[in-house]
Amino acid sequence: MQAPHSDLSNGDLPRIAADILARLREHRPRVHCITNSVAQNFTANMLLAAGASPSMTIAREEIVAFVESSDALLVNLGTFDAERREAAGLAIAAAQAKKLPWVLDPVLVDRAPPRAAFARELVAKGPAVMRLNRAEFSALAGAEATDETVVRYARDRKLVVALSGEIDLAADGTRMAALANGHEWMARVTAMGCAGSALVAACLAVESDAWRASVAALLMLGVAGEIAAVNARGPGSFAAAIIDALHAVDGETLIARARVT
Repeated sequence: MQAPHSDLSNGDLPRIAADILARLREHRPRVHCITNSVAQNFTANMLLAAGASPSMTIAREEIVAFVESSDALLVNLGTFDAERREAAGLAIAAAQAKKLPWVLDPVLVDRAPPRAAFARELVAKGPAVMRLNRAEFSALAGAEATDETVVRYARDRKLVVALSGEIDLAADGTRMAALANGHEWMARVTAMGCAGSALVAACLAVESDAWRASVAALLMLGVAGEIAAVNARGPGSFAAAIIDALHAVDGETLIARARVT
């Protein structure tokens, strides 16, 4: 795992993302995903396309063993049922014991107070990254998602906020990057955000700087979305095309297409 450096600018991020992609494909890290039932198949296929190895079990009797043999963990709250709540607690404890990075995706916390309360409990357990959209951020932070509020939230909680939207943001309290890659159909495919969070976890498995890992994952997803849209006819064909695009994307393409500031 590569150690973080602080002497580079945002202009270097496409090259860094290309390097992270190369390491991801070289090491093929195991990523254990506690995610919602709607997202499992698509998330697994996106991880495989990127070069990672996914697992998805939430069974009480085996989840600890799966996490302990993984390189990173995703906790996604999309299906907020009792079994997944219990699995999340067991998995996070196992990840902490093994010092594994983990990602929190607090799906739809803006829709239900109990879900938001549980997400706040998980934030207190120290995820490396929280990946979410602007409505979800506002529900947890109690403020609109602006550059200032995102940076403050990340700094106060010592994590990276990876915020998806028309312009994606990644902030860790001292650094921020804005990414303009992507396509509007990405918002029309179920589990696209969930897959993006899983990609963040995969990049964390090979890159110890959580901010750089988050930028790399967001860039990979955005560039793959742009490429997929070229020949897709709509959201249905786009969902298959983005898996192919992510599988095919390489470092040179990331560098050439990146729109990062």
